[in-house]
Amino acid sequence: MTQSDGDLDGLVRKRIRALRLAQGWSLEELAGRAGLSQSTLSRIENGQRRLALDSLVTLARALDTTLDQLVETAADDVVSSPVIDSVRGQIRWPVKADPGMTVIRQRMTQPPPDNPSRMRAHPGREWLVVLSGTAVLLLGNRRFRIETNQAAEFPTMLPHAIGAEGGPCEVLGIFDRDARRGHQRPDAGGGKGRP
Repeated sequence: MTQSDGDLDGLVRKRIRALRLAQGWSLEELAGRAGLSQSTLSRIENGQRRLALDSLVTLARALDTTLDQLVETAADDVVSSPVIDSVRGQIRWPVKADPGMTVIRQRMTQPPPDNPSRMRAHPGREWLVVLSGTAVLLLGNRRFRIETNQAAEFPTMLPHAIGAEGGPCEVLGIFDRDARRGHQRPDAGGGKGRP
């Protein structure tokens, strides 16, 4: 076993223990959820038992995570640079842990459309927080006023639109893959734009 293998081994064991403790579970509780004996789990956490792939898969499921997340080591690409879309007034960051997720910061100056036919509906979910100002979210036939530091989360299958109220507002939104695709607009070249 190389030094880096030993580092990964120790990291995975610490991560299992930390995730168990974060859930407030005893060894007995996690062992029961994973279908392992309490002594086996204790030996895994303490480095007295070899880490086997089948045990790691079972533990990842029981801890409500994935095997990839349980064993990931990449910490060298922590900082992410934004993509700036000056035409739409957006700054966009991809979420590395979930390539389908995108974070967008947008400054809005216009109110939401007053014509219901301009509202969009598509698969996915969106989450947003108002960084400054006041936003208005039209969701189906309902109207929500979202002020600075308030957040909203909604399924995008409901027709929706968002805009500013009483002056400019800045919004930080998180789009899953489906929601991001639903907001892509054709660009001037006839292709798909980005949210």
